[in-house]
Amino acid sequence: MWIKDKIDFQPKLFASLKNYSKERFVGDLMAGVIVGIVALPLAIAFGIASGVSPEKGLITAFIGGFIVSFLGGSNVQIGGPTGAFIVIVYGIIQNFGVGGLAIATVMAGIMLMVMGALRLGTIIRFIPYPIVVGFTSGIALTIFTTQMKDLFGLSITKVPADFISKWVVYAEHLHTFNPWPLFVGLLSIAIIVYAPKLSGKIPGSLIAIVVMTLVVYLLRHWFGISSIQTIGDLFTIKASLPQPEALSFNMETINQLLPSAFTIAMLGAIESLLSATVADGVTGDKHHSNTELIAQGAANIVVPIFGGIPVTGAIARTMTNINNGGRTPVAGIVHAVVLLLILLFLGPLTRHIPMACLAGVLIIVSYNMSEWRTFRSLLKNPRSDVSVLLVTFFLTVIFDLTIAIEIGLLIAMFLFMRRVMETTSVSVARDVIDLSNESEVLHEEEKLIIPQGVEVYEIDGPFFFGIANKFDGVMQSLGDKPKVRILRMRKVPFMDSTGLHNLESLFRLSQAENIHLILSGVNPKVYGVLTKAGFDRKIGDENICTHINEALAKASEVIASFPPAPAKNR
Repeated sequence: MWIKDKIDFQPKLFASLKNYSKERFVGDLMAGVIVGIVALPLAIAFGIASGVSPEKGLITAFIGGFIVSFLGGSNVQIGGPTGAFIVIVYGIIQNFGVGGLAIATVMAGIMLMVMGALRLGTIIRFIPYPIVVGFTSGIALTIFTTQMKDLFGLSITKVPADFISKWVVYAEHLHTFNPWPLFVGLLSIAIIVYAPKLSGKIPGSLIAIVVMTLVVYLLRHWFGISSIQTIGDLFTIKASLPQPEALSFNMETINQLLPSAFTIAMLGAIESLLSATVADGVTGDKHHSNTELIAQGAANIVVPIFGGIPVTGAIARTMTNINNGGRTPVAGIVHAVVLLLILLFLGPLTRHIPMACLAGVLIIVSYNMSEWRTFRSLLKNPRSDVSVLLVTFFLTVIFDLTIAIEIGLLIAMFLFMRRVMETTSVSVARDVIDLSNESEVLHEEEKLIIPQGVEVYEIDGPFFFGIANKFDGVMQSLGDKPKVRILRMRKVPFMDSTGLHNLESLFRLSQAENIHLILSGVNPKVYGVLTKAGFDRKIGDENICTHINEALAKASEVIASFPPAPAKNR
């Protein structure tokens, strides 16, 4: 009961099984089998592109996919490795090895579970759209870049991790170009593009792999063309159940991997919840975002122990699941079982898959990820959005995703604060208040007369640290000191600690100058901040008025209580 009250953890599987039927199982079974077949080439391709062996991609797909479906907050979400992680995973392996990747993934899993337990699932949705498009497009370009070696058959021992160095190395080894891999890669791309027009049920990537594997096998064994590399030339496929491996944690490693773990967690949360939201729009269902984060976290804690790579919700496989009749997490579990059976019984056959064909698959993946039409349309938005988009994109491509997300979020926050500051104003009135366009109180007057010796200040917008300095500037620019200051706060939706500090400073300054301070139109939320800090006791509750009429009446009383000014000698 305590967990239910404190933690939003409601796996969809258990709710869906209450009214489960044979007809529903048949639909989920067919969808799960099809999604498993679709996931096969992608899992292998993502594993290899990330810098690990192909069976690690399959291990990630069936263990991660099972946990996400078993514990997840979406009925139709399919979990597994995705193209978005290729860049960050490859970079971690280059710098810290496979062991470092495992530790970073476990740390990311813990972060995701904590985010879900703290009910932060909805907050993830507020990440600015230009940032999401910027790093997604940047990842797509980077994935495309990583496939040039296999597509052109270049003889390169080790490809650098960063974008610019890759192209420098490609240019230096251009003389090793082999036309046969290019032929295989381009034909694979053509098959993937045009296969849906012939058959909407069988995925084009699977058709391309089957066809091109047979073609390359014939070319190698019948025509003696051995220059086309296959998976078996580079990797040894272990067709067996994965064994758990112990992970070695220490504070030095944790500190080094913390930024990478944060990036994995943020990217996993964004991609998973985006996939679940898109799925809701198609099925009419509603996912539990916090439960989904907890499930994604659990998957990313378990999978690295068996040698896998980061897990997240896969939007393409999720949509395939929906389109083929999957409506409960049972379909996702079936998909995981299908991948396990393929690894155990058909794993050795994957050694014949040509690398150039997988390059073609990933080039199509990168094209679909690029969202170039959306990117182009965002370039027409305000300059602040364009700057966030371009900075995130170029940082992702030139440096890495960790820096891109962190700096992109910082720039977005600063630009947001600037927008709020531009829309928030501080004004002052000394003689009359025009009520013609106001609705604070019911009134018959068009104007309210301000008593002599009273000044009325109004803050229009949130009173937070970004606007506090602007308020101070207005106060310092005023010349004569009034007897009473009325601060209208009817248009202040919230106040932070800096705004409260400035208000307390104004109160102390007013006391020192013998100026009486009155607040007007304080909403309940802001009033709660004032009372919690004890400011209502300092200023006196009678000086916090509900509307301007009451504040002006209180100001008149205060003015009347002042001793009369001494008469001037003539």
